[in-house]
Amino acid sequence: MANENINLRLIVLEMLMTVTENKNDRQQYHSGTYSHIVVCDTLNRYNTLSGQQKSFIKRLFEGTLERMIEMDFVINMYSKVKTEKMKPVIRAIMRLSVYQILYMDSVPDAAACNEAVKLAQKKGFSTLKGFVNGVLRTIVKNKDSIEYPNLSVKYSMPEWIVKLWTSQLGEEKTLVVLEGLLLEHPVTVRFRKASVKEEVQKALVDRGGSMVNHPYLEDAYQIEKTDDITRLPHYDDGGFVVQDVSSMLAVRSVFAEGLLVDLRTAGISVRIVDVCAAPGGKSMLMADLLRDTDVDYTIEARDVSENKVKLMRENFERCGFDKRNVSAAVCDATVYNAHEKETADIVIADVPCSGLGVIGKKRDIKYKVTSEQINDIVNLQRCILKNAVEMLKPNGRLLFSTCTINRAENEENLEWLKRELNMTPVSLNDVLLECLHSETTKEGYLQLLPKLHDTDGFFISVLKKQGGV
Repeated sequence: MANENINLRLIVLEMLMTVTENKNDRQQYHSGTYSHIVVCDTLNRYNTLSGQQKSFIKRLFEGTLERMIEMDFVINMYSKVKTEKMKPVIRAIMRLSVYQILYMDSVPDAAACNEAVKLAQKKGFSTLKGFVNGVLRTIVKNKDSIEYPNLSVKYSMPEWIVKLWTSQLGEEKTLVVLEGLLLEHPVTVRFRKASVKEEVQKALVDRGGSMVNHPYLEDAYQIEKTDDITRLPHYDDGGFVVQDVSSMLAVRSVFAEGLLVDLRTAGISVRIVDVCAAPGGKSMLMADLLRDTDVDYTIEARDVSENKVKLMRENFERCGFDKRNVSAAVCDATVYNAHEKETADIVIADVPCSGLGVIGKKRDIKYKVTSEQINDIVNLQRCILKNAVEMLKPNGRLLFSTCTINRAENEENLEWLKRELNMTPVSLNDVLLECLHSETTKEGYLQLLPKLHDTDGFFISVLKKQGGV
């Protein structure tokens, strides 16, 4: 079938059904399938589509998912049948159609309405085509006068998250974060070989893309308008890797207060364990930072999932790491191993979290996580952190990080590490740009916020284990 005959909206409809509709509870927003996986699988399945067609699919799917609370509010304003009472297919059709009407200027309103009717017919709901058409055309007429009752609806963020951030960050910063999460999020890459930048940039420009240096790090670049980064030159030979700046800053923070100089002076063999490592970006950066020094090191990247460990091994092989220095292993970070007590010089613990800081990239997180889950998440984090500290040698360093914005998972865990496990924070100021300095970085931690910092929402802290000479 020719590409022009493929119904792109039908593809998006099926994607939305996969992610948002639970057969056991049609009022739920999710079925357990992660949106970024659905995007990847779909684009791979339809790999013969043009870049423009793939962009349309990605934009419509991610945009509809991202603004689903707003979409439901708008639909419910003009529909006698509320979204929670609609047939799942009709609900998904209405959502993706309203997104086109409100946010896709390239799609004429009439086309959005007509294509919605065709989708309803195609899915066996011809009797509802009048309903679909009528509601959508009413929304078209009134779209410029819609008023939103609160931040939750306006920014499509569950109310409990808005309340959480407002209480912890204040209204002004919360508004910045909400706005930042809805901005376009370009892919960030780290160049491992400076010599390949020019060739990669040329390939991007030839494809209508662009590459801009991130202000925080000289080897970090934001890439825009590329449908498949793996097709760029030097991806296969490890010339660059995909990694967010927040993750890069976290690894570099380990070497605060001259640790690298101390390691070189000591002339010891350094053992580094990355306990929740997948997909391996932090381990690879740690290895690259040590690569050009005379420090003898080993890095073991661990994860509880066989599939994720397999992915890490593939990444390490692609980037040409020596298995004697960088390896991956299946290991459950919640299980204490007495044989590893005080055997590691550095432990990286980017612990599982609520993921509230990466909602801008993984839009369905905000619908999956609940406030009731936070206590369980914190208990899991503390179990992993306790085992990580046990693994550290006296004077060893712990990188504790999360990709969330929540004091219970971040600052309160830091205080717990200090109070219960006798860990001492290390000032981060000598490894961070001055624009990132604050009272907290002096005290050993940094909370990055979307838009405010041009990164994911990410928490970074570095602590030292007491007991060394």
